[in-house]
Amino acid sequence: MARRPRDTTSGIYAVAAEAGVSVMTVSRAMRGVEGVSSVRRDAILQIARRLNYVPNSAARALSQTNADLVGISVPNLLNDVFADVLQGMRGTIQRAGYSTVIDTTEYDAEVELRWVSRILSWRPAAMILTGIDHHPDLRPMLRDAGIPTLETWDFSSDPIDICVGLDHVAAGADVARYVQDLGYVRPAFVGARVGTDPRADARVRGLEQVWGGPIARAGAAPENAFRMGADGMRTLMADHAPDVVFFLNDLMAFGGMTVAAEMGLDVPGDIGIVGFNALGLNTVLPVPLTTVSTPRRQMGVMGARNLLARMHGVAGARAVALPVKVQPGGTTRPQGRRLQAGA
Repeated sequence: MARRPRDTTSGIYAVAAEAGVSVMTVSRAMRGVEGVSSVRRDAILQIARRLNYVPNSAARALSQTNADLVGISVPNLLNDVFADVLQGMRGTIQRAGYSTVIDTTEYDAEVELRWVSRILSWRPAAMILTGIDHHPDLRPMLRDAGIPTLETWDFSSDPIDICVGLDHVAAGADVARYVQDLGYVRPAFVGARVGTDPRADARVRGLEQVWGGPIARAGAAPENAFRMGADGMRTLMADHAPDVVFFLNDLMAFGGMTVAAEMGLDVPGDIGIVGFNALGLNTVLPVPLTTVSTPRRQMGVMGARNLLARMHGVAGARAVALPVKVQPGGTTRPQGRRLQAGA
């Protein structure tokens, strides 16, 4: 029997032809294995995205094997926040009979895009992404693939598929109103540099909405959270005169407290300190932080349950924003004790 000629006008052959490389080179680039330079790999991936090509030869062979696989993408595994979300999420997914594969993005949209492309070639049962800010090509890629997708830790009324997370603008506004009611008038923020963490930027917008204008902000190079908080606090105190400082998380807030102590500042008498996430650190501090409690494990469980329902064809809410709660501590003035004007 004569062999049917290959269609070289579509799929991997079209990508190879336009890139001017062999089909094997395209395959290696798409799988992320060695032997292809980073420049050539990026060029091949761009062509593949433009031609809407997702490799599926391996997926056809393994379709039954990966029917129970859920891909999960998180920024990193060293952050207590993502660990708590994962704890609630993975247990729920595994009890339903599914397996998970996890990768980290280090907040790099290109890294996330390449990972999603590789996972899609396995034809997974579902995908879970952290946040709602992705590479521009990611949304159409996942929607075209028709894979149930959960976005978590952030909130969008128009997710890729479904979303369970926090409205970080609203969270920033909630804690801002609480602190403003204590009489603070010169707020500042310490966290990631502008544009590097969308959740930080969103919380600052919430603070600014309540105070009615821009607030002082210090961003530190991404490294140890305690050091980031300390360095950001030093920068703020050198350039501004805040009476309360909001930090991206509790670890950074603790770093800021150490600098306040070095400078001889009384907390909360001279300056207020506010954290975020109500991490376990707060249970052992001699002076508990004023912070914001976030329902991280609940988010993981609810997100996983909603995704499982979506995978089984059960319609539900596309987007769910979970509430946060301000947790008063000893690093801001007591409620009912506002500083008098001129004092």
